[in-house]
Amino acid sequence: MNAHDPSGSDIAKVHYGDGDFSVLKAGRYVVCAVTGVRIPLEQLRYWSVPLQEAYAGPTEALKRWQETNG
Repeated sequence: MNAHDPSGSDIAKVHYGDGDFSVLKAGRYVVCAVTGVRIPLEQLRYWSVPLQEAYAGPTEALKRWQETNG
């Protein structure tokens, strides 16, 4: 696989659960809902179950939580 594949075929489709996530479509990364940064699946640690979106880190997760609960 080409790491710079512009077709987007390396984007995984993921279902985010409580404390775990399931890969629905194989891929190498997901995209942070706040910053647009690519997050390799092996580095994915932050996500929202109700919003079903991934975050690059705790700062981005907190920002989205404040936007939706503020």
